[in-house]
Amino acid sequence: MLSNNDILKKLRVALSLKNDDIIEILALTGFKITKGALGDLFRHPDHPGYEEAGNQILRHFLNGLIIHKRGKLDVPKEGLRDEVDEKEEQKTEKKKNLG
Repeated sequence: MLSNNDILKKLRVALSLKNDDIIEILALTGFKITKGALGDLFRHPDHPGYEEAGNQILRHFLNGLIIHKRGKLDVPKEGLRDEVDEKEEQKTEKKKNLG
């Protein structure tokens, strides 16, 4: 199974990102990391300075990547549940007006 470190490495290569790019992407979500700490994530697992990437850093990176590629959403999109509730309210109003 791939570790979070492996996922970060593969995304870095696939997207041709430099460490500075990754630091900027993480900063888009408010997550701050130094170049040294980031370098520790990309070391070989047997290296004494290797650090395991937790779920939090991967989550911030993926969310930052979305913002980096698509831009930040000004207004959150309504969920499916909101649309269903709105349709039910409209049906109820129609029944009241007819009855």
